[in-house]
Amino acid sequence: MAFENKFNTKSSAVKRLMKEAQELHDANDEYCAYPLEENIFEWHFTIQGPPSTDFEGGIYHGKIILPPEYPMKPPNIILLTPNGRFEVNKKICLSISDHHPETWQPLWSIRTALLALIAFMPSPANGTIGSLDYAPEERRKLAWKSLNWECDHCGKIVNLLSQNKSRAREQPLLSNHETSGIDEISSTVTDTDVRERRFTSSNKNITVPQERHLEPMNGVEEDVNNSNSSSLNFLIGFLLFGILFLAMRRLLYLIL
Repeated sequence: MAFENKFNTKSSAVKRLMKEAQELHDANDEYCAYPLEENIFEWHFTIQGPPSTDFEGGIYHGKIILPPEYPMKPPNIILLTPNGRFEVNKKICLSISDHHPETWQPLWSIRTALLALIAFMPSPANGTIGSLDYAPEERRKLAWKSLNWECDHCGKIVNLLSQNKSRAREQPLLSNHETSGIDEISSTVTDTDVRERRFTSSNKNITVPQERHLEPMNGVEEDVNNSNSSSLNFLIGFLLFGILFLAMRRLLYLIL
């Protein structure tokens, strides 16, 4: 795809997306993603249902809408294929989506988001925005039906992941930033009832949470810092008052 003549290549967002498009040029057997020729800020993606889950064997298609400020701001993630875990044609609430800009890291990428999305699929819905909690049997039926699903723009999605399989084995491993990004998503989960599962990627083993309930860590750190500052100010004020009191007492003693 030639974007040089269609978009402002001086834009940091366009530069970043052109680089990611090149890195994700070849599909593999787990996921693929590519921007629309007419709009580099809209991407379509296809993922395979994670193995040993209700989604195994299913092929799921969706789109990613990126803001002009990307990668400083997170993307919108929307699934289009019925799946029983996320509502279709609705923005998904995840720590990697625009529902939680406070947890997004600019070093994360579209590939990071896709791997995290695959890992989140078998996790409990827990009432989060855009989530569904279908029965396992219904999800397996939808996984089977997904093989016949077609996108108006991309065609039959079952064919998308089978392209360039031999070349996909040569696809580069996840960068340290991408891997640490998913690890960081896991490390910021605060719900003690959340369990973790090992998601094995063709690139690398990554530990991710099954469900996310995130608290903005920056706010917590700020509260701690404010508390420490207040305590220090109180201590300094108390010491100054003591010194002043002793000085006044000494002065009165000399006068009298």
